[in-house]
Amino acid sequence: MRVGRQKRQRKTVRFYTACFGFREPFKIVLDGTFVHHLILHALLPLDRPLSSLLSSRRVTLFTTACVCKELKSLGHAHVQTLRSCEGLKMARCDHQDHRVDGSSCIASIVGQDNPEHFFVATQDSDLRKLLREIPGVPVIFGLKKSLFLEQPSENQRQFVKSAEENRMHMTESEYKMLISNKKELKRKPSILVSENSTMQDNLENEAQREEDATNIRSTRKMLETSKFKRKRPKNPNPLSCKKKSITCPSNAKDQGGRVGNGTSRKRFRKRKRLTKAVQSELTSQTN
Repeated sequence: MRVGRQKRQRKTVRFYTACFGFREPFKIVLDGTFVHHLILHALLPLDRPLSSLLSSRRVTLFTTACVCKELKSLGHAHVQTLRSCEGLKMARCDHQDHRVDGSSCIASIVGQDNPEHFFVATQDSDLRKLLREIPGVPVIFGLKKSLFLEQPSENQRQFVKSAEENRMHMTESEYKMLISNKKELKRKPSILVSENSTMQDNLENEAQREEDATNIRSTRKMLETSKFKRKRPKNPNPLSCKKKSITCPSNAKDQGGRVGNGTSRKRFRKRKRLTKAVQSELTSQTN
């Protein structure tokens, strides 16, 4: 299906869903001519091309007992069409005693306002012309291997426009109710004034209560979030502190017995130690 044609089909489906209350799964009633067209062009199974046409995941197909009887009377040439119709759901009609042709049966089911929200699929040009005059009846037909959904007729569009205008106007019962309400308002103005003042006071009290509750919540939040911070001793200012001096050790002596960094060095006295022979001689002299 081409893009432009698919957009037109979707727009038509939206028209019927918005203006006439069609809902998924869509119900489609088929006559014998349309079923024969689908079988002739191998558009099987029957629900697949119709669901693709309406852009719906699921559709429910119907036919009538009068359509089946009409196909049965046509003989052996329409046996396959008859079997396909017998496999569909049967829409209830009022022709149990005397059967009529399929077009008349479908027209009677649709009625004047299509209460069951049926899509009608037919190849009968006379039936299609008749259904265009009835508001809220979408018509489907086939052309070779393609299926088409007819655009809403001018009669259907005019019906929707007039119905919308009627909904905008006031009915007689609504007008009478409005007049009675106006008279009631004139009789009891003081009651309305008192009610309005009471309502205004209630609203002001409610607003005040909400404001107080908000203030309480904000105060609680502030108390919960604020914590006592204990003062602790801080480090001294690094700019006010004297830097440490770096000493460089040196073994070289300077003049006056001073070391390289300017400090005096301690002097040790050298002691002379006597030999053992001298010590023994001294001890003998003392004795």
